[in-house]
Amino acid sequence: MRRKKGVLIIIDGIDGSGKTTIVQGLAEYLRRKNKKVFDLKEYWKHSHSLPEPEKLYKYDIIISAEPTFSLVGGAIRNELIRENKRNYSALTTATAFSLDRLILYKRIIIPLLKKGKTIIQDRGLTTSLVYQPVQAEPLSLKKILSLEGNKLALRYRPDLLVITDTKPEVCIRRLSRRAEKKDHAIFEELSFQGKAYKRFKSRWFKELFRRKGSRLVHLDTGKTKQEVINNMILVYENFIKK
Repeated sequence: MRRKKGVLIIIDGIDGSGKTTIVQGLAEYLRRKNKKVFDLKEYWKHSHSLPEPEKLYKYDIIISAEPTFSLVGGAIRNELIRENKRNYSALTTATAFSLDRLILYKRIIIPLLKKGKTIIQDRGLTTSLVYQPVQAEPLSLKKILSLEGNKLALRYRPDLLVITDTKPEVCIRRLSRRAEKKDHAIFEELSFQGKAYKRFKSRWFKELFRRKGSRLVHLDTGKTKQEVINNMILVYENFIKK
């Protein structure tokens, strides 16, 4: 069992289900409570690298995301999962995600958890367990979990895992309406998202993280933006109190 002082919160779910809305809304709420918040995603946009963990010690809350926007994460976003007809295998994609995750955890996540920081992250190992087995050729959970970065992430499992819950049809409509933010990812189509949705809701998924000690919450994100943010704040506050 790991030993740490901080809190790791992961927000995950299918594309277009409101993950970014939740992360941003929760970050703004914490800023209003006078918490010092550092947004890695904003940092990545300008530096395209990972900061040294010591530079983040003065912050209370770290906002993170997977894949990262630097190093291996940049290659994942700009090449491996883009609609470029090069058809990288699910194993290749899973291996790249695992390596990106390994670097992120060793460089940022683990040092900051040991310093007692709260990390709120958009996606994580949870995405790999849901997406890669249905990406193309069959890829077993055993194989995915055998990859080094994934083993490390499961050891440092989220304390709170929030799965955004909106029907795939609704999510695809949302994605089609935000063309300026479209990632051109190979996963953004209805049949794939339908399979992913079922996996996020499956019993094996829930039991895997509950056995590891994660608190898992399914959050209805089919409501208005403010309602969703308010409900996430309530989940967060109830979790912190326990």
